[in-house]
Amino acid sequence: MPDTRLTFKEMCARFDVTPRTLRYYEYIELLAPEKEGRARFYGPREQARMKLILRGRRFGFSLEEIRQWLLIYGKKGERPQLETWLALADRQLEALEKQRAELDLALADLRALRETAVAELEKLPQD
Repeated sequence: MPDTRLTFKEMCARFDVTPRTLRYYEYIELLAPEKEGRARFYGPREQARMKLILRGRRFGFSLEEIRQWLLIYGKKGERPQLETWLALADRQLEALEKQRAELDLALADLRALRETAVAELEKLPQD
């Protein structure tokens, strides 16, 4: 069976993160790589956690929310973790919908202002 562990450098490359980011995720206990001397190795568990971390960040969750959610699985199991996830997801969906509404309004305002500027420009004499 091939070794599914990644080195520190391979982990950074695979997930397109900086070494500083990877070290920080370890520091705040989101990741716990195997250590052999000074070398770090990331097995399937850590790789799966990294996928969840990056996905959570993309959805707008804080690192602390992600850390707490990941801790639930180890302490309480899958059901409480999924229930917590659903609550977090519902809250984040509401926040993202609000942001989208605000963005749609800003886009409409900017388009209207742009059209006004175009109309004003057309009224001005050519130089």
